[in-house]
Amino acid sequence: MPNHRRAFVSGGCWFFTVNLLERKRSLLGDQIDALRDAVAQTRQRYPFEIDAIVVLSDHLHAVLTLPPGDSDFSTRWRLIKTRFAKGLPKQERLSAVR
Repeated sequence: MPNHRRAFVSGGCWFFTVNLLERKRSLLGDQIDALRDAVAQTRQRYPFEIDAIVVLSDHLHAVLTLPPGDSDFSTRWRLIKTRFAKGLPKQERLSAVR
């Protein structure tokens, strides 16, 4: 098991890569509106700046900056992922993880 170290820097800027569980799916591209909504809802309660973002069909890359005094990027990603999954059409197959 990897031993990751995370730097929690208030007001920091980070690069993230986020993958779909099933890499052969194209949910991010097919459901881009659900992703936009999940990000917008999360930013209302937990603000952050999107310095750059690239959304591909099965993964995304993002550079985010948090406000001064805040280093909680993990809550933001948890909320984005949860809201995205809940925003998918009901006919979309969900894995047991979701």
